[in-house]
Amino acid sequence: MGTAEVAAFLGVTRARISQLAKVEGFPSPTATLAAGPVWESADIERWAKETGRI
Repeated sequence: MGTAEVAAFLGVTRARISQLAKVEGFPSPTATLAAGPVWESADIERWAKETGRI
């Protein structure tokens, strides 16, 4: 998932994802491409459940 997909999944803006990515506990990206960071969807879903966001 890229920033746009994570934002859509969580119902927030892409800017908010950039902020959250700096918070301790947010999953580390699997890769960083020219277009930006990429996360495993399972990591984002687990984090969202653990933090009560979904």
